[in-house]
Amino acid sequence: MLIHYWDGNNTNELGVMSRQEVRAFDRWAIEQMHIPRAVLMENAGRGAAECLLRNLQKKPPSRVVIFCGSGNNGGDGFVIARHLANSGVKTSVILCGRPERIGTDAKLHLEIIEAMGLEIRSLERNTRIHKQVKAFTETADWIVDALLGTGLEGTLSEDTAELIAAVNAAEKPILAVDIPSGLDCDEGIPLPVCIEAKVTVTFAALKRGFLQCPESRQATGDIYVASIGIEPVFWKSRQK
Repeated sequence: MLIHYWDGNNTNELGVMSRQEVRAFDRWAIEQMHIPRAVLMENAGRGAAECLLRNLQKKPPSRVVIFCGSGNNGGDGFVIARHLANSGVKTSVILCGRPERIGTDAKLHLEIIEAMGLEIRSLERNTRIHKQVKAFTETADWIVDALLGTGLEGTLSEDTAELIAAVNAAEKPILAVDIPSGLDCDEGIPLPVCIEAKVTVTFAALKRGFLQCPESRQATGDIYVASIGIEPVFWKSRQK
């Protein structure tokens, strides 16, 4: 899996995408290159899992808790859970979105980890979120943020903002999937709060907000760019 560290000097090599460019690239990969979304999700999740395995301070079995939303970012989280479990990592998945909103491709990956017998629990939105998150994470070595992706615009709901604050308050190292949840993809600012990650594994290219707002590095931590199975250079060559 192609995974590159952003050292600040290789921006041109890694490329930069806005929110709209991310959407257009994904659409091109699916519609023109005939790569199923579930395959793109598999490649993204595997890259993030490989990066996390490099960063684990303990030898397996470590314990990782993955907070998953109901969108494609959550689907990446389900893939990460499978690959971590395959590597001997004790993995817990926390479903934070409404199950009925989980799309077909993400649901496929959820069904796989269900069949594997991985621990899958649900966040109860009507009870104390901070207390639940503390219970979920107190024995974790790492947390994975697979709540929201680059498509987030506007502001967060009150419950989601509270959840993000609770995950940060757990005081565990966090790996953010594609972008720290709550960080605006184009502006690089919190909306109004965001995950404070130690590592961010972003997909295909750097996101514009990472450069637009240098202070975003306080939220992203170290940034790695992982391939989703096809590189933006092929897409860009067809836009000319």
